[in-house]
Amino acid sequence: MSNEISLNEVQEFFGDFWYHYDSGHYSELAARFAHDATYISRSESGASPFEEVLAANLSGRDTIIAWLTEHREGGPYPLRHNGTNIHRTGTDGDVTNVRSYIFVTQVANHVPFAVSSGVLETAIRRGDQGLEFTKFDLIMDTDNSVPFAEFKAAANVTAN
Repeated sequence: MSNEISLNEVQEFFGDFWYHYDSGHYSELAARFAHDATYISRSESGASPFEEVLAANLSGRDTIIAWLTEHREGGPYPLRHNGTNIHRTGTDGDVTNVRSYIFVTQVANHVPFAVSSGVLETAIRRGDQGLEFTKFDLIMDTDNSVPFAEFKAAANVTAN
């Protein structure tokens, strides 16, 4: 029997995860992280005016769930995280690597509006209770957009 995780399984796992996060079902979230999982959340530059709210570099399910609980409890309701462009990027043993975007909305004055977006890089494996994250790296889009050529030039300067 193969341990390969299908795209359909991944998409269902992501949809289920974001629903439980938005709804504050913390025991359901805990079941979706491996005991030795890692979690990183930050802005792309690391210098967002909201960095203290979104930045985390965590190891271990209990630590991750404690942070996610505090983070969610401090946020608005309704808040909707939508996973989009979900695709597998490879495998490493029993782990399937997955990349996706997130798009987050909330409601003000009776109208939903965009709050944030970002790129999520994850690693998922089959655990005793089903699929589980072993890695969850979320880079939020908080920097102002610039022409792509400008972004690339700045990235090259930083890398050198």
